[in-house]
Amino acid sequence: MPSSVAVIIINYGTADLAIAAVESVLGRSHNGHLVEIHLLDNASPSGDGAVLAEAHAQRRWGERVTLWLEAENHGFGRGNNIVLHALTKRPAPPDYVFLLNPDAQLENEAIAILADRLDGARQAAAAGAGIALPSGLPVTAAFRFPSPWSEFVQALNFGPVSRLFRDRLVPLPMDHPDGPVDWVSGAAVMMRLEVVREMGGFDPDFFLYYEEVELMFRMRKQGHWIFYVPAARVQHVEGAATDVKSGHPVRKRKPAYWYHSWRLYYLKTRGRRGAIAAALAWMAGVVLNAPLAMLRGHQRIAPKEFFGDFTCLVMRPLLLDSPRQTRSRPR
Repeated sequence: MPSSVAVIIINYGTADLAIAAVESVLGRSHNGHLVEIHLLDNASPSGDGAVLAEAHAQRRWGERVTLWLEAENHGFGRGNNIVLHALTKRPAPPDYVFLLNPDAQLENEAIAILADRLDGARQAAAAGAGIALPSGLPVTAAFRFPSPWSEFVQALNFGPVSRLFRDRLVPLPMDHPDGPVDWVSGAAVMMRLEVVREMGGFDPDFFLYYEEVELMFRMRKQGHWIFYVPAARVQHVEGAATDVKSGHPVRKRKPAYWYHSWRLYYLKTRGRRGAIAAALAWMAGVVLNAPLAMLRGHQRIAPKEFFGDFTCLVMRPLLLDSPRQTRSRPR
């Protein structure tokens, strides 16, 4: 009996891209795997719900695509949880869920490749695809878990130090081979639904960013494996919905929810002391990067308004708030 897969696409303000993502799934055979699609609109302010409903009717998606039109923006994890919880209540839930960003499209039979990989490895809880930009340039899609050391080295952004501590850096090489890793990109990841149910789904305290890292941290802590499977290929227009892009050459200010998620991730995985250590390491790296960047004629790597935002949104809550307040959701 072929395994079954529920594809979940969470849309916010990218209706045209989300439609293309759905079509990229419908256009594949999936090599016999039973595939259904769930497209959830997170109360997009630009009328995406109506656009998606019209596409559902005009393109005759029918029962192959279930449309969820939400009245509020739940964020990524909580949006996925709505569908995940509904799937787990079925008498016969699907074997796997495949989370696909609305700004991503399948380039090959990625769903079948990932499902086959999980079929053959019961100890694996998730498998992530290889990802490339529309230009064809591959991007990193497999990672190590963040740590205070990785925060310092990344913020310092100095080649000799980065090479010395390359085994502490979060991104793995773009040509990293198939196999177990700490975590994979949430833009195109397949998860075993039974394990997701056992984990309780995504932590609802997160709004956007780091929620998939934290979920896979819990999976790894329970002894499950996470596989990177570069043979499964997905194209991704990174940051189309949020305008937050890794390695983007222009320094931009990060949104408050990004800092909130960063702080939550460290609190939940390393405790308050570990979170403070990571915060101090990041700030130290930023301070040392400034003169290095000036001497080398390079742009500073820290986001704009970093010290003010980081102090208000990370350091102050970590040092002054109660544990309950520190873990609260953003307003």
